[in-house]
Amino acid sequence: MAEPEQPFAVKVGTVVLTLAAGWVAQKAIGLVWEKATGHVAPKNLDDEDITIIQAVTFAAVSGGVAVLAKRLAHRGAARAVARFFAK
Repeated sequence: MAEPEQPFAVKVGTVVLTLAAGWVAQKAIGLVWEKATGHVAPKNLDDEDITIIQAVTFAAVSGGVAVLAKRLAHRGAARAVARFFAK
C-alpha cells in the first residue's frame, strides 16, 4: 500500500529535527560511553586499539539511537506542522 505524500513542511522539519536530534544523541552517547567504559567514545571503529566487542557494541548502540532519533523527529515534525496549520 502506497504511503500518502507528506507535506513539504513535514519533510523539511524532519530533516532539521533529525540533524539536531542526531547531534544531541551523539553527544549523549559519547558521555555515557565515557562514564561506562572510562574511555572516550571511538571515532574510528577500525582502530587497532578498539576490541571487536567494543566496536560492535558501540555500533549497535549508535545505530539504535540514530533510528530512535529519526522516528521521534518525524513524529515531532508531523505534530508541529499539524498544530501550525490547524490555527
